[in-house]
Amino acid sequence: MALLNRQERRLALIVSRLVQTNPFGPEWLDLEREVLGRAFQSVGRCHVWDPEQPEHPNLTAISHRAEELVERLRKRLQRGAVPSPQDQLLYQDVALYVLYRRYRHDFDAMIAAALADRAVDQAEFWPAFRRRFDELLPEIVVPCRPAPEHLFASFFQIRRAFAFIFRFIMGTSRAAMRLRADVWSSIFTCNIRRYLRSLYHQMRRLNTLIVGPSGTGKELVARAIGLSQYVPFEAQQGRFAVNFADSFHAINLSAMPPTLIESELFGHKRGAFTDASRDHQGWLGACGSYGSVFLDEISELNLPLQVKLLRLLETREFHRVGDTQTYPFRGKFLAATHRDLPLEISRGRFRQDLYYRLCSDVIVTPSLREQLAECPEDLHDLLLFIARPVVGEEAEVLAEEVEQWTAKHLGRDYPWPGNIRELEQCVRNILVRRDYRPLRLPVGPSGATLPERLTAVFQQGWPTIGELVDEYIRVVYERTGSYEEAAKMLGCNWRTVKSRIDRAHVGDGSPGAVAFPPHAVSAGRRARCAAGGTRGPAP
Repeated sequence: MALLNRQERRLALIVSRLVQTNPFGPEWLDLEREVLGRAFQSVGRCHVWDPEQPEHPNLTAISHRAEELVERLRKRLQRGAVPSPQDQLLYQDVALYVLYRRYRHDFDAMIAAALADRAVDQAEFWPAFRRRFDELLPEIVVPCRPAPEHLFASFFQIRRAFAFIFRFIMGTSRAAMRLRADVWSSIFTCNIRRYLRSLYHQMRRLNTLIVGPSGTGKELVARAIGLSQYVPFEAQQGRFAVNFADSFHAINLSAMPPTLIESELFGHKRGAFTDASRDHQGWLGACGSYGSVFLDEISELNLPLQVKLLRLLETREFHRVGDTQTYPFRGKFLAATHRDLPLEISRGRFRQDLYYRLCSDVIVTPSLREQLAECPEDLHDLLLFIARPVVGEEAEVLAEEVEQWTAKHLGRDYPWPGNIRELEQCVRNILVRRDYRPLRLPVGPSGATLPERLTAVFQQGWPTIGELVDEYIRVVYERTGSYEEAAKMLGCNWRTVKSRIDRAHVGDGSPGAVAFPPHAVSAGRRARCAAGGTRGPAP
């Protein structure tokens, strides 16, 4: 007796693809439509999963169909149906989806408790999870099933990834969704089945580099990744190995002198220098196996420290200041910079070999202007998020005031060169004196004038006319923040600007330009839906 009929096999195949698909990628919505057919419900422009919003009816409908399918298949298996290897895998994927959906809110409660500084010593629903796991995935049916404690830890990681991606990355534009998809891939790779099978304990060895203009939320992207790392579950004790909320360590290098950076990062031995009255572990040592260290503005490191950091990334070992003992680094390493690293390398201020140790996973957080150009409605959500901690219940009123004032005095097309940081100060200025005077700077975000940029090009050899034009277009693009505005200044089509930017990116390996630049913002999530067809996911 076959385990699945044709209709059931079709549903199982789609659910299996859902399990493996990046939930923030464009394919997810297509799969929802394929499962539900006419029962699919569109929510217009904003079709994204949101932990602060009620359950979406599409997800509820898919879950019910998956649960009904699993129960029918279980009865057939009990009556002696023998599944083929392919049917075993399909059944496992559908059962995992049902199990995940059943306990998602329990995991969410653990996340909320940890963020509220409430102790979460025990996962009280673990025994119920284990019983349901054995019911849905008996070993005789799925001989290669995952270990239940590993699956429990993986589900908790997935729920944290959803929660923090939406908490720290805001926006309803396609570009914002692409950024969420990039962050998801940074955590789980493009093949989640392989990740859960073997990569979950190795991904921390891949370094992540986050680049983009100042004020675009690079640290928040790093925090979303760092707080979503895999943490093993200890089944006998009924608890996780560490508290994820304490596992992310951020260091702003631009705010510290080099001597203090070395001591804080690598640690020091007692007596290593005048004020070293005791041994100091340092952030690398405190990170542990399941934590992460984030170095903001890594381009500010001096060359001697870059050499020491390079050795750390190559060997995953380090020495404390004044100590000869070798210590292992087992955590995840993340770094960020707002500078043009290829330019810094050409000027001898950043080591090329260090860059190639960092660039295995690159995430770009472009300007606020680019996001608002694509989705102007996001401005209100950002203003509301910024205003809430400042004025509480008056946030909606203040957000409306700021939105009206900026439209009248700055214009809808104001480029916001300071990005989210400038928007925050604009809100405060208008709150205090109903006025805001933006800072006008004559240089682009990289801090280099056009002659300096062209000089750097010549220092690398005799450029062709095309290379000079590419560099000039890149400078104009950085100053304007969008393809359209750069094209207006240059008197050409925006597609020409885009093709030149993309070609320059391919030619020099610069992380500062991409074919489809994502848009990061440093705020939480509040959906603002408008009519349209932007694709987005739901877990």
